[in-house]
Amino acid sequence: MIPAGAFAQENGIEIPSTVTEVTASVNETLMSIWATFVERIPFIVAGLIVLLLTWLVTVLVANAINRVLKRSDLRTSLKELVIRFASIGIWILGFLVAAMIVFPGLTPAKALGGLGLVSIAVGFAFKDIFENFFAGILLLWRFPFENGDFIECEGITGEVRDVYLRMTQVRQTSGELVVLPNSFLFKNPVKVLTNLPKRRVTIIAGVAYGEDVATAVQVIQEAVDACETVDPARPVQIFPQGFGASSIDIEVTWWTDPKPVDIRRSRGEIVTAVKKALDEAGIEIPFPYRTLTFKEPLAIQQTGPERDMT
Repeated sequence: MIPAGAFAQENGIEIPSTVTEVTASVNETLMSIWATFVERIPFIVAGLIVLLLTWLVTVLVANAINRVLKRSDLRTSLKELVIRFASIGIWILGFLVAAMIVFPGLTPAKALGGLGLVSIAVGFAFKDIFENFFAGILLLWRFPFENGDFIECEGITGEVRDVYLRMTQVRQTSGELVVLPNSFLFKNPVKVLTNLPKRRVTIIAGVAYGEDVATAVQVIQEAVDACETVDPARPVQIFPQGFGASSIDIEVTWWTDPKPVDIRRSRGEIVTAVKKALDEAGIEIPFPYRTLTFKEPLAIQQTGPERDMT
């Protein structure tokens, strides 16, 4: 029930006074917000100008640091890490200054306190992202691979294209681009295939049991020494390894260039050269042999004269 007299007259229509009061209050609130926004426009524009200047200063400082670090012996990843830390620091300072301009009552202590609370909340909400972020910092700071290195991690082999603070891009030898979270690389063993200028490669060659092993080793040694992809500064190591099912196994080890394509090329050259050398020397590379032994001698029974099958 609306009490008597609680109506207002508007365009000949009676409207409850409470509705009129609510409408007036909403209009007053909206107008107050608009007036406050208009009053803040100069401060907002000033804050945007500060952010624009922050971006400009970040670019200038990054270029200056890059020019200075080019003369140093720091690794490329460390140079990028220094530039990124400097950029992050400038942006944080720029955001604080812009916030204090837009909100004049905001002090550095309040801003930093609020930033700390926000950081805790965001840290719990985006735990994995921050984990990858800090893993990326450690990767850039300590790990020995750079852009262009070939790495192997948990079955993924490829060239490192770029290391970001949250992820690392790896181009696999088959052509696919794999985006790996930095925490994945940090927690698992990583093989840096191109850490050294040369890598050691091993294959197993086999000769028949009836062949002279010393002669076979000498023939293989000469064949490997003549290959172009073998590093002459490193020793070629050839040793009889063991008794295989059908052959004497000989281990052949040499050094070559470290990239996967270099390994495949060198292995192909060595296999071709060893096969050709053993064939020319008359040394047999056996197929698998099987010898069947029966407990009782087998009786051979002739059932009839041979028939002409033609």
